[in-house]
Formats: sequence, C-alpha cells, structure tokens
Amino acid sequence: MNFTNLRVATKLWLSVVAIIAALLLLIGFAGVRSASLQAEADTTVAALNLRLKLASTWAGLTEANAARTVASAMTFDPSVAERLNADIQKTSAKISVVQKSIEEAQLGPAEKAQMGKVAASRKAMIEVRDKASKFKEDGNYTEAVTVITQEYSPAVEVYLDTLNELVMLEEKSMADFEAYMRNERGLTVKIAGAVVLILIIGILVGAAVLIRSIRLPLAQANELAAHIAQGDLSAHIDVTRGDEFGDLMKSLAAMNESLARMVQQVRQSTDSIATASSEIATGNQDLSIRTEQTSSNLQSTASAMDELTSTVQQSADNARQASALAASASTVAEKGGSVVQQVVSTMEEINTSSKKISDIISVIDGIAFQTNILALNAAVEAARAGEQGRGFAVVASEVRSLAQRSAEAAKEIKGLIGTSVEKVESGTKLVTDAGSTMSDIVQSVRRVADVIGEITAASVEQSSGIADVNQSISNLDQMTQQNAALVEQSAAAAQSMREQADQLAQAVAVFKINAMLRQNPAKDITPKPQKLALASIPAPAPAKKALAAPVSPKSRPAVSAGSDDVSWENF
Repeated sequence: MNFTNLRVATKLWLSVVAIIAALLLLIGFAGVRSASLQAEADTTVAALNLRLKLASTWAGLTEANAARTVASAMTFDPSVAERLNADIQKTSAKISVVQKSIEEAQLGPAEKAQMGKVAASRKAMIEVRDKASKFKEDGNYTEAVTVITQEYSPAVEVYLDTLNELVMLEEKSMADFEAYMRNERGLTVKIAGAVVLILIIGILVGAAVLIRSIRLPLAQANELAAHIAQGDLSAHIDVTRGDEFGDLMKSLAAMNESLARMVQQVRQSTDSIATASSEIATGNQDLSIRTEQTSSNLQSTASAMDELTSTVQQSADNARQASALAASASTVAEKGGSVVQQVVSTMEEINTSSKKISDIISVIDGIAFQTNILALNAAVEAARAGEQGRGFAVVASEVRSLAQRSAEAAKEIKGLIGTSVEKVESGTKLVTDAGSTMSDIVQSVRRVADVIGEITAASVEQSSGIADVNQSISNLDQMTQQNAALVEQSAAAAQSMREQADQLAQAVAVFKINAMLRQNPAKDITPKPQKLALASIPAPAPAKKALAAPVSPKSRPAVSAGSDDVSWENF
C-alpha cells in the first residue's frame, strides 16, 4: 500500500492513531514499571520494618531480663526471686520467638553473620546467668553476686552491643533500599524521557512527510491554475496520486480539457454567427411585408368581434334576470317546505302525546282492576268477621263500585284516545306526504335555479372570453404595428452581432490549445439558419354580419396560422 495514495483523512487518522498508540505504550510501560517498583518497595519495606521492629523488641526484652536477673541474684526473698525467675523464663521464651522470626526472614549475608554473633553472645549470657542461678540455688550468694557483677554484666553488654549492631544493620538496609528505589525511579523517568524524545522526533518527521505530501500537490495545482489563468490550455497533466489532491489534479485536468474544447467550439461558432447575422437581415425584409398584411387582417377581425360582443352581452343580461326570478321562486318554495316540515313535527308530537295518554289510561285500568280485587277480598274478610265487619263490608262495597266505574270510564277514554290516535296517524301520514311533495318541489326549483345560474355564468364567461379575444386582437394589431419598428432594430442588432462575433474571435485567439484539438475540432452544434421564403398571403376577407354559434368559455379557439406565421414565430 502506497502512502501517497491514501486519502488525507486516512493519513491524518493513521498519524493520530500512531501517536495515541505510542503514548499508550509509554503510559503502560511507566505504569507497569511503577507498579512493579511499588510492589517491590511495599514488600521489602514491610519486611525491613518488621525485622527492625523485632530487633528493637529483642533489645528491650533483653534489657528487661538483664534487670530481672540482677534483681533476682541480689534479693534474699525467695518469693520475689521466684516471681522474677518466672518472668525471666517468659521473657526468654518471647526472645526465642523473636529470634526465630528474624532467622526465618530473608536475610542478607551481613545480617546472617550478625545474627550468628547475636546468637553466640546470647548463648554466652545465658550460660553465665545459669551459672549464677546455680550458685544461688546452692546457697552461695556471694559467688552468685560475684558472677553477676563480674561475668554477667559484661556478657549482657556484649549481647546488647550485638543487638544494637543488628538494629543499625537493619536501618542501613532500609536506607540502602530507599536509595535503590530512588535510583530505579530516576531510571524510569530517564527511560520515559528518552521514549518521549523519540516520540517527538517521530512526530516531527511524520509531520514533515505529511506536510510535504500536502504542499507539493498544492504547488502543482497552483501552477496549473496559473497557466489556465494566462490562457495556456496546452499543458499535459499526468496524475499519479490516489488521494484528494490526485482528485483535485484530475478535476483541473478535466477543466483544462473542457476549456480547450470550449474555446475551439467558440472559434467555430463565430463563423456561424457571422453567417446567421447576414441571413437575419434578409429575413427582416420579408418580415416587414408580412407585418403589414397581418395588420390589415386583424382590423377586419376586430370589427366582426365587436358585433359578436354586443349580442353575447345582451344574452348575458337576460340570463341574469331569469336567474334572479328562479332564485326568488326557490326562496318561496323553501319557506313553504319549512312550514310543512313544522306541521309534520307538530303532528308527530301530538301522536306521541296521544300514545302516552293511552299508556296512562292502561295504567289506570290496571289500578281499577287491582282495587276491585282488593275490595272483593275485603268483603270476604268482612263476611268472615260477622257482625263486627259489617261496617268494613259497606266500605269495601263502595270501593268496589268506585273501582268498577273507574274501569268503565278508563275503557271509554281508551276507546276515544284510540280513535284520536288513528286520526292523528292518518293526518300525520297526509302531512308527511305533503312535506315530501313540497321537498320535491323545492328540489326542482333549486335545480331550475342552478341550471339558470349555470346558463348565466356561461353567458358571463362567454362575454368575458369574447371581450378578451377582442382585446387580444387589438393587442395583436398594436404588436404588428410595433413589429415594423422592431425590424429596423433587428437589422441593427444583426450588424452588432457581426461586430461582437469579430470581437469574440479576437478574444479567444489568446488561448493556446494543443495540436490534438486542432486536428479533431469539436462538432459544430450551431444549426445553420434557413432562409425564410415569402409565401403568398391572401387578401383579407370582409367581416360577416351573421353571428357564429356560441363557444364554451373554458375552451379558447386556437388562432390558425399559415406557414408564413410559423416562420415568423420561429424567428
């Protein structure tokens, strides 16, 4: 893959990705190394601190035991001596544990040697202490004190000195490790700085290469544009790049070739323009004669259109009057239809009310029937009561009589209401038929009004259309009169066109094109003008008095033109 053929965006992205990858590698290296150093530091410092603490504890316990040993040897109280000896044994056990912990740690050669000295001095001190204890147990207090003062104390001092040397050795190991860590961190910083320096140098080199890959094609494009601006279109452009600048050079090459072909076409077109301008002058003479004859024909047509306009205007006025009468009749019919509709609604309401009354009477009849049954039951109960229910029987008899009369009255009213409902239904049907008939009348009147309205609108449109045609004919008459003046202007324009063609030929002469375009000129796309032939034009016919059949206003009659008119429109 050629780097120069890559797109500019791809180059930039690759550069950015490379820089980011280098930075990530640098950060990863620094992070991994720092983490490794930190882990090593944590482990080593923890071990050194532990050993230093154990050594210090060892020294403290030794001093305490030494004091107890001296006190035990000097005391004459057996209980005190026993307690001191017990403490001495416990402390010795602790010291043994501390010694074992230090010996099991990872010690250097110097530390191992010092531990050997400490162990030897401790062993010597214990032997002297045991010797003094034996003298005391045997009752030789004087010998015991002598051993303590002359042998034990120097042995303890030697023992403590070796312990202090061990503590100082551990402190020195701590200091040496701190110095080692400082050196390692400094080395990490130096390595990172060297990598950053190399990365900066790589970025600068890559930027220089990228700038060069951008600057050179831009300079070539600028040089080519300068040649084109000076009119030199003969340059040969060889594009080998595949990026955006290669596309730019291809576009400039295509533009250079297109301009060269266009200049060649312009040079060829100037000759055609010169020939066309001379033929236009000849056509202007023919056009002048046709214009005069066309003006005479338009005047005759205008007089005939005036008569047609007056007749159509009168028909439109009559149609407007008929439309007004039809609208009035439609309004009256609509009012009558509205009244009939109201009557129909009223009859329907009466019919509904009658049906409701009939329902109410049915309810009353039912109540009378139930009351009669209740009165009958009351009479039966009164008969059962005997003498005591006689008064209640009289009341029940009256209630029964009243219920029977109510039932008879309800039946008579129900019969009357039924007859009334039948008559109302019959009247409602008649009124409904009358309303339907009135609606048909209203619709018929509306259709008549619509038809008359359409006739009126058509008459108005015809009148307007004929007026437009008349106006158009007048405009055409004016245009034909103006064409005579335009003919002279066309002749002057043809002469000016010839002069401009000469100037155009001189202007394009400054461009340089290659020999290939001269040998293969562009195809002349300019059509050669055809000489206009003057056809025989008939004399204008006199206007007829009779009116033609009416024409729909939506379709305008097409103006027929002869072959001469078509040639004039093409011009």
